Amino acid sequence: MKKILFVSSEAHPLIKTGGLADVSGSLPKALAELSQDVRLILPNYQGIKSDKEVRFLCSLRVDNRDVNLLETQLPDSEITVWLVDYPEFYHRPGNPYLDGLGNSWPDNADRFALFCRIAVEVAMNRANLDWQPDIVHCNDWQSGLVPALLSLEVDSPASVFTIHNLAYQGLFPAESIQGLSLPGQLWHPEGLEFYHMLSFIKGGLVYADHITTVSPTYALEIQTSAYGCGLEGLLLHRKDVLRGILNGIDLEVWSPETDPLIPQHYRIASLADKQYNKSEIQRKFALPVNDHVPLFGLIGRLVEQKGIDLIIDCLPDMLSMPMQLVLLGSGDKVYEQRLQNLAHVYPDKMAITLGYDEPLAHLIEAGSDVFLMPSRFEPCGLNQMYSQRYGTLPIVRKTGGLADTVVDTLPETIADRTATGFVFNEASASSLLEAIKRAMILYSDKKAWATIQTNAMKKDFSWRHSAEQYLMLYRNL
Repeated sequence: MKKILFVSSEAHPLIKTGGLADVSGSLPKALAELSQDVRLILPNYQGIKSDKEVRFLCSLRVDNRDVNLLETQLPDSEITVWLVDYPEFYHRPGNPYLDGLGNSWPDNADRFALFCRIAVEVAMNRANLDWQPDIVHCNDWQSGLVPALLSLEVDSPASVFTIHNLAYQGLFPAESIQGLSLPGQLWHPEGLEFYHMLSFIKGGLVYADHITTVSPTYALEIQTSAYGCGLEGLLLHRKDVLRGILNGIDLEVWSPETDPLIPQHYRIASLADKQYNKSEIQRKFALPVNDHVPLFGLIGRLVEQKGIDLIIDCLPDMLSMPMQLVLLGSGDKVYEQRLQNLAHVYPDKMAITLGYDEPLAHLIEAGSDVFLMPSRFEPCGLNQMYSQRYGTLPIVRKTGGLADTVVDTLPETIADRTATGFVFNEASASSLLEAIKRAMILYSDKKAWATIQTNAMKKDFSWRHSAEQYLMLYRNL
């Protein structure tokens, strides 16, 4: 049995801004089910939602600050969660990284440096918890200083650093290094320095014993200039300790057979019942209730990375076809406005809800026929996996985890029953439109469509599969 300290800046259902929280809420549980001793550590934000008792464990003095360590449990599990409690840094409105206006907190370097230092104290068994991990598993830039600081310790545990999205690097002005009182031996171009900036993510990429990312294709992509965000040289240099392990999805939360957030449950044998959820969306969004036109769904950030501009460029052509479109998300104000304008012009074809709404997200997955995910890059992506599980066929660009999880519908994949969606190559509106047209043609053949839905619903995207690969990695360390 391995003792694993899982270091993350967010974990569902305690606090969530994106996919990192889903991973941090699910992977520790899957590892625990494989009989591993996993503890999760994260900052004690104001927004944390816990139905379990939170108790005081100890106080630690780090960087002339008195920091409390609290203990609770991950809801619906036995996993111990340690909360780094320093109200001046973490007890504030807004989300973990941004204020109410959507700007990064100006003291993020201090906030996450302190979090990393406390994680190191716990990892080195200096918090008097009488528990020391064999493996410290860090995630994204917010925990990037942990492997760097551990590299200076004697007899430190092995470290794993997972890249969830290389585009977010935790870059701060060079003078931050003094303010954070980081050891000088970490400050050089082969260390934490990145073009005269302090890079938190480099702490993980340079100093961790092993690097993982969230899909095999993304692991290869980030070693190229197109996706490496300036770090491709370093990743190429460390390619022997870099691998991609696909994220799983929480099958208890995302299951059309048991999902408490959808009005009508269904399974492969009762696929016709999916229709009720579709009618429910159409009513909810005030679209004509019509079973004969395909309903396209989109949930996600309305930003260029997600290819939202490609969709906007396609929309006049799309909306001239017999189809409907519902969107849920928020992001770039320009895109939000353009989408709202289009929804206003085509009220019987298109509807948009700005923001995030978990029950509505489940309803869109369950009630849509097609899910749009034309990302420019996508380290792993979860919605394309949720969609397949719900028999909602995804349209995706061939990149990252999308390439690894969706099998394009072609004559040969239809024949061998592996087809699960529609894949296009080029990040252009014309390529996306072509895929949409292919989906429209297939939708008109109800029998063929149901076959692809069945293929998709049979796929195994369980966390157990991913957890077994992580466990193998831990053992090799």
